Order: sequence, then structure tokens, then C-alpha cells
Amino acid sequence: MARIGQYKLGRAIGWGTVGTVYRARDRKTGQPVAVKILLPQVSEDQNILRRFRREMSVLEKLDHPGIVRYFGGGTHKGQLYYAMELVEFGTVKDELEARGRLPWRRACRYGQQICSALQHAHNHNIIHRDLKPSNLFLGAGGRLKLGDFGIARDTGSIDLTDLGMTVGTYAYMAPEQIRGGREVSDKTDLYALGCLLYEMVTGRQPFRGDNFAMIFDQHLHSPPPRASELAQDCPLAFEQMIVRLMSKEAELRPFNARYVQGALQNLLDSQPAGEDEPAEDVLAFYRGAARNPPPDARQVSWSVLAGILLLVAGAIGVAVLLKNVAL
Repeated sequence: MARIGQYKLGRAIGWGTVGTVYRARDRKTGQPVAVKILLPQVSEDQNILRRFRREMSVLEKLDHPGIVRYFGGGTHKGQLYYAMELVEFGTVKDELEARGRLPWRRACRYGQQICSALQHAHNHNIIHRDLKPSNLFLGAGGRLKLGDFGIARDTGSIDLTDLGMTVGTYAYMAPEQIRGGREVSDKTDLYALGCLLYEMVTGRQPFRGDNFAMIFDQHLHSPPPRASELAQDCPLAFEQMIVRLMSKEAELRPFNARYVQGALQNLLDSQPAGEDEPAEDVLAFYRGAARNPPPDARQVSWSVLAGILLLVAGAIGVAVLLKNVAL
């Protein structure tokens, strides 16, 4: 088994354009961790190196139960890496793909947890800029963990090379983020939160199109379809909060993430109790995902091959038997 720094690497659990994430174990403490390693083929690109180091410095500033914890990193045989908290129970994207949509109460509670994590990051001058279902992981006890700060901006030490660049995931990008200007702020993350809450409660992204240009145009100029028309259980007050979060002008959005967190709690308190899915059922879903992780796309499972061979052998046996009977 390969080693990097003080960590013993296991199987790969995530892949990106610039790095691979491995399940690993700290040889000093025995603690399971996740290790992200910069790909060798991009290690000479100074822009990528700078972004990877910035991601490490951003995570080092943050210490919150709703944010994936950073354990440190360095360079090993010319490869940059860092270790972080291992979160194995899947993502909100996994849950949406499996269930279609979430009951509004769970979407509301998820929103509160996201707000708490965002407020902590914003208090430390960090704008995430890539809030989306696949970057929200479920930790122990059903708690969401915000991860992947690869394109986060540290407004305390603005890197001028980011100005004028459009970065993010286009389904969740605020108008000012699309324009790539200096006005990107904590309210940019609030717009993405609105898109995320909309998707959780309706089961679809607020804007659709055949290409990113069509979706950008809607972010800039069009309101999304009403959430309550797609989700009958969505209260009017929840829909109104989503609309405020997705305001085209940043100054029309809520004051900060803490305000949204409180408003969501007031909404939960004001609505009669519903038949929301028990928390233990949600955890069972994620535990099942952890026990049955998606296979490495670059490897073929021997068990699958064995099953195929058995099926082929069985088919041949049946054919031979039928032939003998016919004779």
C-alpha cells in the first residue's frame, strides 16, 4: 500500500481535473482520513499549484462542525497533498438522485446547517463560490459537511488574477459571479443557497437549458418557475425566502447567512408538524451508500466478472441439455 507523508493510502474515492482523493490512515494516530493529491501531470502548472495551495490555506483558517476539517499537508516527492476529515455517508446529490426531491422540512433543516457553515466561512473572509449538492457531505449523526473549497476566494487577501474570471458551477452561479467582477461577496453564496434550496425541495435545478449560455442568460434575466408549483408541500414563506435569496441584485438578498438561518427556524416553528422522513431513515440511506461505494471506473470488479462467467456457463449448459433432449 502506497504512503504519502504520514499517511497510508487506500482506495481512491474521488477524482477531479487536478487531483485525486484517497481514503487513507494516519500512521501516527491510526485515524482514518481523506488525502487529496495533486495530479503529477498538472504539478508544473503554476496557476494550478497556486490554487491548490490557496485551498489548503483557506481550509486551515476554518474550524466548524459543518465544514470538512483540515489536518495539514505538504509535498511528497514533488507532489502536493493535504489530509482532511473523511466523510463517507454520501452527498446531498446522491440523496436527490435516489429520492428525487426532499420533504421541505428536511430541506429547511439542511439549509440551516449550510447557513451556519457559510456564516463561519464569511466571518473569516472566505467566499465558497461553488455551493452545490455534490459539495455537501453527510457526516456522523446526520450532520452536513461543506467541502471542496478549490475555487473559494479569500477576500482578506484578494488575488487579482481571479478578477474578470467566471468560475463556479453554472447551475448555481449568481449574476455577479457570471460577470466575473469585483462585486462577488458573501451574498454570492446566498444566491447559490437559494438555487440549492430550490433544487432540494423541487427535485430540479431552477434553470434549465441546452448549454451554459442559455442558463447564464436565465440567471441574469429570468425568474425561476415557482417552487410551490413543483412541490405541493412547499410553504409560501419558504418559497418567498428562496425568491429573496435568488434576487438578481445582491443588495436585495438577505443581510447574511445567519439571518437566513434564523428565518428558516422561524418557518419550521410556525408550520404544523408534517410527516417528514425520520432521521434514522436518512442515515440508513447514507450508511448503505458507504457500505456499497461506487466502483472505481478504471477497474473491473472480479465479482462482476465471475458472475458474468457463471451466467455464460449456465447458458451453455442449458443449451447443451436442450440439444441432448432434442436428440
